[in-house]
Amino acid sequence: MTAPAFEFATAGRIMVGAGRAAELPGVLAGLGTRVLVCTGADPARHAGLLPGVALPAAVFAVTGEPTVDLARTGVCAAREHGADVIAAVGGGSVIDTAKAVAILLGNGGDPLDYLEVVGSGRKITRPAVPCVAVPTTAGTGAEVTANAVLASPAHGIKASLRSPLMIPRVALVDPELTVSCPPAVTAASGMDALTQCLEPYVSPRATPLTDGLAREGLRRAAAGLRAAFADGGDLTARADMAVCSLLGGMSLANAKLGAVHGLAGVIGGAAAVPHGVACAALLAPVVEANVRALRSAQAGHAALDRYADAAQVLTGNTSAAVEDGLAWIRETVALLGIPRLGTFKISPQDAGDIAAKAARSSSMQGSPVALGEDDLRAVLLQAI
Repeated sequence: MTAPAFEFATAGRIMVGAGRAAELPGVLAGLGTRVLVCTGADPARHAGLLPGVALPAAVFAVTGEPTVDLARTGVCAAREHGADVIAAVGGGSVIDTAKAVAILLGNGGDPLDYLEVVGSGRKITRPAVPCVAVPTTAGTGAEVTANAVLASPAHGIKASLRSPLMIPRVALVDPELTVSCPPAVTAASGMDALTQCLEPYVSPRATPLTDGLAREGLRRAAAGLRAAFADGGDLTARADMAVCSLLGGMSLANAKLGAVHGLAGVIGGAAAVPHGVACAALLAPVVEANVRALRSAQAGHAALDRYADAAQVLTGNTSAAVEDGLAWIRETVALLGIPRLGTFKISPQDAGDIAAKAARSSSMQGSPVALGEDDLRAVLLQAI
């Protein structure tokens, strides 16, 4: 049997371990001469990492989810400072902003020149300036993904800049930086990480490499998610979730995502719903819809075996069926106190429009089965 053809792209260097954030100054010194450091709304939170940076540094605070205008402002800040290397110390919003700034510095132009769906979608042809990503949450895996999600308020949607050239040069993953995450952030980001392992695992674009990464990510989520939520100081659980997030990012960058993210992206552009909360609320209804469609049309589909295997990994029961995995997901969402989408003023009347937009989303490319607008609307009504 001929081996399947595939390719795999990830960060040029991945550094993982407790305390390794202290190596950031040395990493940056080898990549450029002036650095723009993207941080969260409170730059002082991780200021202790910066005094050892030998390069002239300017700080750019990302105070919310990244937008087209924020990316423009970041590029201006980088140019004013003469930055030739970008560092991101923060969550997914900070890292996505840094990646957008780095790729725009390398290619020129405006974000809308390259943005999917609402922009021109021009192909990115030149490398980004070197970017070092230091995540302080365990969820998005943005430190190793090939896109940056930007909101365009004028269009009421989130869309991506996307290219393998956007993957950060270095991913520096230190679980100690996630210890201060509050429980609600731990819950939402952790469910995002879990989802970003499960969707690539059942994707038709899965490869032997992503299979191993995604499955190990699921195992780490099973071991660490509930424990990190219960005790934020549990460094073993924090390390499990940091690795889960990293593995999910590597998996989705190479095997794509499915309907959870197709819907979550549209929802995030329409209402102030944290991305991880949307993923958590949607995950069980999407799995249920996928399994029902697969069983109805293709009873022997390989994705059904993948869902069953994922259920066994998550529950720790080698005899678990898909339904047991669904029960584990629902129980976890309840234990983590994840709110329903209706809490954020998403109403049943919004479901049709969201479903229609999601059906056209590039994030649907990894779905194991085609879900129509009626299927997606039914999923949303469950999550609301």
